[in-house]
Amino acid sequence: MFDTRLTSSYKTLLTVLLSSSLLISTNSFSDEQNSTLPNTLAFTEWTVPWENSRPRDPYVAENGAVWFVGQVDHYVARLNPETGEMKKFDIPDTGPHTVIVSDDGTLWYAGNKDKHIGKMNSDTGKVTRFDMPEAINDPHTMDWTADGNLWFTAQWSNTIAKLNTTTGEVNKVSLPDKNMRPYGLVIDGNDRPWVALMGSNAIATIAPDTMQLEIIQTPTQDSLIRRLDITSDGRIWWGDNAMGHIGVYDPKTKTMREWETPGGEAAGIYALAVDNKDRVWYVETGIQPNRFIGFDTKTERFISKDDVPSGGITIRHMVFDEPSNAIWFATDANTVGKAVVPD
Repeated sequence: MFDTRLTSSYKTLLTVLLSSSLLISTNSFSDEQNSTLPNTLAFTEWTVPWENSRPRDPYVAENGAVWFVGQVDHYVARLNPETGEMKKFDIPDTGPHTVIVSDDGTLWYAGNKDKHIGKMNSDTGKVTRFDMPEAINDPHTMDWTADGNLWFTAQWSNTIAKLNTTTGEVNKVSLPDKNMRPYGLVIDGNDRPWVALMGSNAIATIAPDTMQLEIIQTPTQDSLIRRLDITSDGRIWWGDNAMGHIGVYDPKTKTMREWETPGGEAAGIYALAVDNKDRVWYVETGIQPNRFIGFDTKTERFISKDDVPSGGITIRHMVFDEPSNAIWFATDANTVGKAVVPD
């Protein structure tokens, strides 16, 4: 058990920025551009031996091991990219979404169906549970703060929260409207979380010192945002699963821009990651086979279009790893893969 009461400094304040206050522009993508995009990625995929287990959300540890979870088959697993060997640790009836790895090699996973965040020994699989307080039922996506604590989302609980990984204390912010569905999450250089609100045409952020919530609407009411990431200039990039746009919000200028993706409204944009050259890579999952699209944020041009060799079916989340110069992903086709990006 642990204390989940909020101190007075953590009482939630709310700021909503309406889309009418933003400078918004949308750029179309021509058929001619679409037909001439090159293939630039080098793919490797490993078949997961546990069939139909929905591997997802890989994370690359400092030693090069690639960890991922099996959402349907309830496990955390390790891939050795050098040998292709995989090992799993079962966590029954947990339905895990995310696994991330601390600097000391400890695993942390989101126990989405069992109301907890788990701390797992990477050698033995032993789990220490951090059970969620009342009203948080489904930890979803997590990311690290500089001091080793975790921000996380709880989609159906309509909550964004922070876990103190030493004391187990949880400080939470409940979203103001029902079914805003906080989903993807990343943390910027100031330990500020940025969150995709899948049930609303918006992204959100929280000031870590005051817990002030800010909601920034996209220009289209029917937007559906699952994932987002941050370039080195602090801009927030996101994919619109419903409308077929990628977009960017600049916190410094309070402006937003959008570009129509090559696949248009049928693209079903899902997983998204930024590499070390500030290129945005994302997956059009509404198109089969799934395909990676590359976008250069400096020239503001689409640069690549690559089909996933396994077909992918659906790619839900991915990360860029600088040592391997690759985007790491997992697929509903029961594979874990990497896509090496061009130098």
